[in-house]
Amino acid sequence: MSIPLPAPAARVLTLEQILAVLPTLDLLPAIESAFNAYSAGQADVPPVGELMFDTPPGDAHIKYGYLRGSDTFVIKVATGFGENSSQGLPSYSGVMLVFNARNGMLETILLDGGHLTNVRTAIAGAIAAKHLAPPHVERMAVIGTGVQARMQISAIAGIVGCKQVTVWGRRADSVAAYRADMEAEGFTIETARSAGEAARGAQIVVTTTASTSPLLDTPDIAPGTLIIAMGSDTPAKQELTAALVGSADVCVVDSRSQCRTRGEMHHAIVAGTRTADSADELGDVIAHRALGRTNAWQIVIADLTGVAVQDIAIATAVSSAVSSTMNSPHHHDPLQRDA
Repeated sequence: MSIPLPAPAARVLTLEQILAVLPTLDLLPAIESAFNAYSAGQADVPPVGELMFDTPPGDAHIKYGYLRGSDTFVIKVATGFGENSSQGLPSYSGVMLVFNARNGMLETILLDGGHLTNVRTAIAGAIAAKHLAPPHVERMAVIGTGVQARMQISAIAGIVGCKQVTVWGRRADSVAAYRADMEAEGFTIETARSAGEAARGAQIVVTTTASTSPLLDTPDIAPGTLIIAMGSDTPAKQELTAALVGSADVCVVDSRSQCRTRGEMHHAIVAGTRTADSADELGDVIAHRALGRTNAWQIVIADLTGVAVQDIAIATAVSSAVSSTMNSPHHHDPLQRDA
């Protein structure tokens, strides 16, 4: 009886190592390229795996895929449990696994704790703003006060150059904390008594909540507004009414196949206010295969449910960057004794 050969040990990257290389990476072009490849049919991305929990409420997503011709494929698990703060825990976690596409061996385990999912999600919002924002942005609005409410606004501000923000959240203490944190980063923050009040007068509205009932409706949105909706990543979540989605001049989704089962487009499709075919994919807009916004007065919705190619792009970039650092002749392993 033959003894199986041992598999080579996978490299494990800690959050500390990941955070050290992230500032050195220009991730926006890499994720744009991944969206382009996805919409051009150059990626294999199976349907999202999903677990939903009731007590306490939470969800776990499994996203995985492969860019054709790549040396690797990626499997990502990300979780969200909104009541974790009562235990002194973050509301999110996760891990990314990078496999060799030529032999199936696990090469790298990224113990990012969900941080890379947050980063790539914020970058997707910035990409949507880059390609779909109106020409002049004087004010942004954010619905929600959590991690994405911070990261989305910071990333989008780098694209449109606007630091005037109106925020709405359900809890006064969370709104106050958001205001203090963002003002410390140079933003001017105003607060609103409702989501609709926050949205009115803003040229970009970002929705970042886990709401299961709509927060914004047609009367809340002025001509020319870009809505970046990224909270509805499961079939049950919804931040925009089906009427609002149906009335938008342009709808752009990150994945047309996913929008049939989750996101704002999903609810509009079920309600009959819009069809999946009426939405452009973000990758097609990036590559100019679709027009996207064509004038300053259009109401545009970017419905971002999160696609595995984003995870592939960021996991590959981080893994490669850490490899380059560790292979550098100036790299010092703190566990190795000096001679």
